[in-house]
Amino acid sequence: MKPIVIGHRGASGYRPEHTRSAYELAFALGADAVEPDIVATRDGVLVVRHENEISGTTDVASRAEFADRRATKLLDGKELTGWFTEDFTWPELSTLRARERIPEIRRSSATFDGRFPILRLRDVFEIIDRAAEHEKRAFGMVAEIKHATYFDSIGLPLDELFAEEVNAAGWNGADGRLTIESFEQGVLDGIYARGIYGKRVYLIEARGKPFDQVARLGAKAPHYADYLTGAGLYGLSGRVDGISVDKSLILETDEAGRVLGASDLVDQAHAAGLEIYCWTLRPENRFLAKSFRRGRLKADYGDWLTEFRTIMRTGIDGVFVDHPDLAVMVRDEL
Repeated sequence: MKPIVIGHRGASGYRPEHTRSAYELAFALGADAVEPDIVATRDGVLVVRHENEISGTTDVASRAEFADRRATKLLDGKELTGWFTEDFTWPELSTLRARERIPEIRRSSATFDGRFPILRLRDVFEIIDRAAEHEKRAFGMVAEIKHATYFDSIGLPLDELFAEEVNAAGWNGADGRLTIESFEQGVLDGIYARGIYGKRVYLIEARGKPFDQVARLGAKAPHYADYLTGAGLYGLSGRVDGISVDKSLILETDEAGRVLGASDLVDQAHAAGLEIYCWTLRPENRFLAKSFRRGRLKADYGDWLTEFRTIMRTGIDGVFVDHPDLAVMVRDEL
């Protein structure tokens, strides 16, 4: 089976992420689904931003009327200073404009800074429905729930808010269009308990521990790596439908960081009855494995074709990409 291509925050290699233009372009370039990151406002509106700290992806830092909202918070065990969605109402956030998150790498995308407003989750449902009607084929959403334990602690339960949005949008039809993912299993369980019929995918980092487990168990919390053992994968089977991992876990490297080929993680996940996805395929040197970097500049494209091929030939079920057209081209070769 060929892997599905998921536009990571839309076509975020070409437009500021999580904007209408980025999502619409992703479908125009052949993506099968798009991935919004979901956080909440003070008044309980779900918005799509990479993080709830928004100084790097909006013009909030330049807005004098919001200067007093700058704050320092403890987020998933780490201190962070900036402007946070939960300190704004939706009418306030709707006045902000999106900016390219990594302008030093994505200079062409940065030329669109200031042109697009922030979107709500309900807006993304509408964009997908409209694209499906126009293209006469089904498109999907892979919804990533961000910092659920933190938001729950401040009275904004993302599982409840998300379930309400899905039902209101008419997306709870068990038709395969909706996938829900998170680095925290607890919120996936909560959404399932609320009767939402979406595929559940557990996000797994290359290192560290899931924060919901840390909050509950402290030092006894399992590492992400524990879930990638044979026993760990079989333990996930039945609780989730799949896993999604850092692409470094799909590539086998030597001690010098040279890529030797693909690991056997895809086969292990499938043997445990799990689907498996990976993130994020990007063509720029900054993001490629060392073996595939070419030239001195981080923003230049390296040998992305070989890296994409190595990963997509494993039998992986889907890939998250910033440039959907590049992954579609490689998939068409398979």
